[in-house]
Amino acid sequence: MCSLCAIVDAQFPFFPFDPLPTVVFEESHSDLFAILLVTFKQQMGNLLCCVQVDQSTVAIKERFGRFEDVLEPGCHCMPWFLGNQLAGHLSLRLQQLDLRCETKTKDNVFVNVVASIQYRALAQKASDAFYKLSNTRIQIQAYVFDVIRASVPKLNLDDAFEQKNEIAKAVEEELEKAMSAYGFEIVQTLIVDIDPDEHVKRAMNEINAAARLRVAANEKAEAEKILQIKRAEGEAESKYLSGLGIARQRQAIVDGLRDSVLGFSVNVPGTTAKDVMDMVLVTQYFDTMKEIGASSKSSSVFIPHGPGAVRDVASQIRDGLLQASHQ
Repeated sequence: MCSLCAIVDAQFPFFPFDPLPTVVFEESHSDLFAILLVTFKQQMGNLLCCVQVDQSTVAIKERFGRFEDVLEPGCHCMPWFLGNQLAGHLSLRLQQLDLRCETKTKDNVFVNVVASIQYRALAQKASDAFYKLSNTRIQIQAYVFDVIRASVPKLNLDDAFEQKNEIAKAVEEELEKAMSAYGFEIVQTLIVDIDPDEHVKRAMNEINAAARLRVAANEKAEAEKILQIKRAEGEAESKYLSGLGIARQRQAIVDGLRDSVLGFSVNVPGTTAKDVMDMVLVTQYFDTMKEIGASSKSSSVFIPHGPGAVRDVASQIRDGLLQASHQ
């Protein structure tokens, strides 16, 4: 039986007579039975000339070494004695290729551009995808590197970050145009990251921090300016209102003095306005002395106090009023 298997394998390599797998007798009886059952099914499939193609997969059928058909998922008859053989399988599932490309920007900053390519083989072009390319990933990598190293050097570092979508679009267009001839569809291309050198990132962060500190200082100075303006406006308004109050107070005092002089002159015959003013001034003088004496502040004020001093004060005030009226 072994010599027959060797002859068949030599003449028909597409029909392998796989020997039974080596059995480890320490395994349990259930495991041994499962191994024997799987091996029996494989050998029976070969003997019955049947092959199974899994879902989301196609198989490439050849006849005497020449492509003949693409087998869809399911069970297919493959009569090996007529020269039919299975060349291989091709997955139709979506695949992802992550690449890291080092390049230089326009402002001479070296960066690593991380790209993710999502692609899949087309069922209607399965023969092209199976026969035309020996290494799909290497081919895609070459196109991606070519486009990235042609696009990024035209941009400054900041522009490269802002135009990630444009770079991804350029890579996808070039890949779609190139890989469609080989039976592959480019589903999506993403520029995941642009990673400059660590020193460059630190410098960029420092520039950003300095700019933000400058803006914060300007805002703080503007706030202090507004605060000072408002404070000055408040003080001006306060002084204006205080002046109005003092003016009204003095007006009330003058009106009161006038009424007092008129009333005293009418009620006391023979008195003149000068006598009444002297008496009013003396009264205010004594009121002022009373307020100074009642003050709780520990300050000393030396004022001459006597009849002559009071007369001098009255005459000085009267002379000052007369001079003001003449001016």
